[in-house]
Amino acid sequence: MNPSSVKALVFDIFGTVVDWYGSIVREGKALGEANGITDVGWGRFALEWRAAYVPSMDLVRNGELPWTNLDDLHRMSLDRLLDEFRVTGLSEAEKVCFNKAWHRLEPWPDVLAGLGRLRQRFTIATLSNGNVELLTDMAERAGFRWHRILSAEQFKHYKPDTEVYVGAAGTLDLPMGQVMLVAAHKEDLWAAHGLGMRTAFVPRPGEFGPDRHVDASPEPWMDVHADDFQDLAGQLGA
Repeated sequence: MNPSSVKALVFDIFGTVVDWYGSIVREGKALGEANGITDVGWGRFALEWRAAYVPSMDLVRNGELPWTNLDDLHRMSLDRLLDEFRVTGLSEAEKVCFNKAWHRLEPWPDVLAGLGRLRQRFTIATLSNGNVELLTDMAERAGFRWHRILSAEQFKHYKPDTEVYVGAAGTLDLPMGQVMLVAAHKEDLWAAHGLGMRTAFVPRPGEFGPDRHVDASPEPWMDVHADDFQDLAGQLGA
């Protein structure tokens, strides 16, 4: 692949750009300490909350729910998990704040510098199932300088639905082959690849915490396999 053929990079966010597991665990521990809750395994809580992500989006895909943004899907899952983990006594304001922990996820250490380099050569944008408010809050807090914020919310479909990838290229006014998806998840990249997008795989071995194996092996259909965003920038000539 000739990097000069790529004009824009669109980034998956959860797990690729930000460390959701470590961030949710920290937020959970802080919430527990503030409320005298000492018997919750926040690592397991974080994994269960994330595990509810795809099933909740599937409720929208199959028509059981009308279009519902990710903040509201997260809240539905949170209410159920608080019951399952027997977390009681939280005020509504505390629940709202904890649900918005997804707006405050911390970036991986290589991200800001890597994005700064890539931004000089390419249009960089989000392409996330997160809603626009979530992505905007996250960018302002973490210092992400996206040229565009693209969200599944704008297309009323969740990845890996075709409409998200095609909609992103259309919004950027570029053919699919001039847009590269950067992601840590093979299923996301495979969907984009099948529609003619370029693909960059940046595995995050720690995405699911210290005890969960992540498949970091490259695939022959991937255009780029990078260790991190700094390596990605180097491989793309940025």
